[in-house]
Amino acid sequence: MSDHHTSSYYLPSPSHWPIVGSIALFSIMFGAINWLHGVPFGHYLFALGLAILFFMMFGWFSTVVKESGRGYYDNQVDRSFRWGMSWFIFSEVMFFSAFFGALFYARVWGVPWLAGEKGYDTNVYLIWQNFKDVWPVFHNPNPGLFVGPQSVMYTWGIPALNTLILLTSGVTITIAHWGLLKNNRKQLIIGMALTVALGILFLYCQAHEYMEAYMDKGLKLSSGIYGTTFFSLTGFHGLHVTIGTIMLIVILVRCCFGHFDKEHHFAFEAVSWYWHFVDVVWLLLFVFVYWL
Repeated sequence: MSDHHTSSYYLPSPSHWPIVGSIALFSIMFGAINWLHGVPFGHYLFALGLAILFFMMFGWFSTVVKESGRGYYDNQVDRSFRWGMSWFIFSEVMFFSAFFGALFYARVWGVPWLAGEKGYDTNVYLIWQNFKDVWPVFHNPNPGLFVGPQSVMYTWGIPALNTLILLTSGVTITIAHWGLLKNNRKQLIIGMALTVALGILFLYCQAHEYMEAYMDKGLKLSSGIYGTTFFSLTGFHGLHVTIGTIMLIVILVRCCFGHFDKEHHFAFEAVSWYWHFVDVVWLLLFVFVYWL
């Protein structure tokens, strides 16, 4: 019989963290739906769900760190982690593809069709006669039926700054990775700290942009398809940046405790993959939501 260590595969004991995560996600979505419909407890349930989600993340990360520190993970487990993270990122690609698909359908097909430019006089009997194929839709002879945004979001203000911030964070986390591979702990920690700081700065700028959109431009989820697609895409991306920043903080703390070396550091790589994915999604957002 082969050696037990090389042929064994570590199976964790039953964990309560998945059900905690499910409760968190259900609370977030149920709270958000009720919040949008003006139910008083909606925003409280949404905040509670976020708190449970963050609690779950720190708890589950702590469990994985302890298992790794006790030497439970061999090369086979490492390969499983890599495949698992790859499929997780693929699922995230599909998630955002659905929202980008909705945006492209509205802009390329839906609005022109409503304007009567696809061979149908839909602008006469469905909308109003002077409805034009313009993105986003501003003109409305009856504001009581539809309250559109007063103006679009500026491309070269905060969005351009946030693009620079995320691109820079992609550089700093790569520099940190180089430091890890060279056993340069100072470079590793400084690179990770800068990445965390840039992630927090991005979230601050996006919160400021949302306040500007809501208060100055009258842009809301209810502001037609433009408001819906804008907040859906940027909002879910902001949630991913928030989760990614929490993950980066955990990895930074682990780097400070010397948990990684150049041979064994998949947790670092997994978070790095996730962060680069977030960067790519933002570049697509910047081009198709803000620029074009």
